[in-house]
Amino acid sequence: MKLIVTGGAGFIGSAVVRRAIAAGHEVVNLDKLAYSGNLANVAAVADHPGYAFEQVDICDAEEVRRVFERHRPDAIMHLAAESHVDRSIDGPMAFVQTNVVGTACLLEAARRHWTELSGEAKDAFVFHHVSTDEVFGELGDEGKFTEETPYAPNSPYSATKAGSDMLVRAWGETFGLPYVLTNCSNNYGPYQYPEKLIPVVVLNALEGRPIPVYGEGANVRDWLYVEDHAEALLLALQKGRRGETYCIGGEAERSNLELVRSICAIMDRLRPQGSPHESLITFVTDRPGHDHRYAIETAKISRELGWSPSVSLDEGLEATVRWYLDNEAWWAPLRGTAAERRGLSSAKA
Repeated sequence: MKLIVTGGAGFIGSAVVRRAIAAGHEVVNLDKLAYSGNLANVAAVADHPGYAFEQVDICDAEEVRRVFERHRPDAIMHLAAESHVDRSIDGPMAFVQTNVVGTACLLEAARRHWTELSGEAKDAFVFHHVSTDEVFGELGDEGKFTEETPYAPNSPYSATKAGSDMLVRAWGETFGLPYVLTNCSNNYGPYQYPEKLIPVVVLNALEGRPIPVYGEGANVRDWLYVEDHAEALLLALQKGRRGETYCIGGEAERSNLELVRSICAIMDRLRPQGSPHESLITFVTDRPGHDHRYAIETAKISRELGWSPSVSLDEGLEATVRWYLDNEAWWAPLRGTAAERRGLSSAKA
């Protein structure tokens, strides 16, 4: 199968690219290489005969159409997105442009390509849209998101992802474009850009810098190891029912403060200099609209596709911390850049 993977130089996208190539698929990595896109993430497959790279902005309709015409894919996996909630608060219009307008450009290119196919190729084509659990809003202390949960996004980021989800459904209902939609919980693992919580904790602990925790650290997230997610995405692409949504979660809830303390404990073992690293935790003013809790019910994808997470949170955190400690050459150029984020406001008194 030949796949276009948008955002294939990003964190989750590169995991999909690596796994797809290993599984014998051909991959066209379409990425504009914005601040978090990094070709080092796919260096392991860059010379593979089944891999191709196209530096293209998904908002450039003409260029997107050219990629489809040149490569004639069997499917598209759409992961390109602006994804950092803090950035969406500071600059929401960039999120509207990429996540909404960019998705519409891809849908139109995919629809044109699909209508030109025939026979088995047309029947097999699918637009796989990769989204987030944040479109569902927030949960109280009980319950989990399911495929039937109404949308109630609370940040500019989640609102634009909700909008892109609705566009995909509309192109399916109105034009008949075959699609599969997946909503995932918080991803973590190797190659995650240093603005996100887990790499911030690891690297700040390593450098003896304050570790910022929003509010009191009580916000709860469900954590999904990125390699597990990549496996689930390829299963949904190949075996998921067209026109269906699948929720993908790690079945690993933990409050932000508990998570940070777990990482600090791992750092105490692996890099005891500076211990206890928990002493670096600094509570900062909470960000606006910070959802209290996310959790995902994975029964549908387990029942229909036979998928369940294989990496526990403790195992995944250990592997992730070790990866960052062993790969300074990857993250060092990204530290201290203008693109990196370390929280919105100063520490509380």
